[in-house]
Amino acid sequence: MRRPERRALLAALAASAGAALLTGCGFELRRPPRLAFGSIALTGFAARSPLALALRKELALQVKVLEGPDKADVVLQAVEDLRDKSVVATTAAAQVREFTLRLRFTFRAHTPAGRELIPRAELLLTRDLSYTELFALAKEQEEADLYREMQSDVVAQVLRRLAAVHV
Repeated sequence: MRRPERRALLAALAASAGAALLTGCGFELRRPPRLAFGSIALTGFAARSPLALALRKELALQVKVLEGPDKADVVLQAVEDLRDKSVVATTAAAQVREFTLRLRFTFRAHTPAGRELIPRAELLLTRDLSYTELFALAKEQEEADLYREMQSDVVAQVLRRLAAVHV
């Protein structure tokens, strides 16, 4: 067997062995949890709430998201949806050097008849953000990214809790 043919054969064997190893390891992409109901209504959110929009988008992939709670299987009620930013550290000249960002979401889930499916629950996420006036625009973008990441985490946690609901 000539050298180029040998290399091609070895490359083909290595590729097939790699594919066999990946299929045998049980690797699977993460999927959102499966919901056991057909429709849901979101209530109690402020108009244009970014969290409500993200939840609606994710829920619409699996169930029908209704405007009114009357005909829904499950009603997800937002009790509190707050974004908070507080100063943690300053310099001697009173310049801000660090913030703490908080995203607090309190919710409950029930049937339209009032049967409680998920009692009042609170999700609180915090992130620290260093700050300097020299990079104010970049820090503003970093803050928006951190809030977006926290929001994605809240949506994933709410979906996991809703997956445990059986109507």
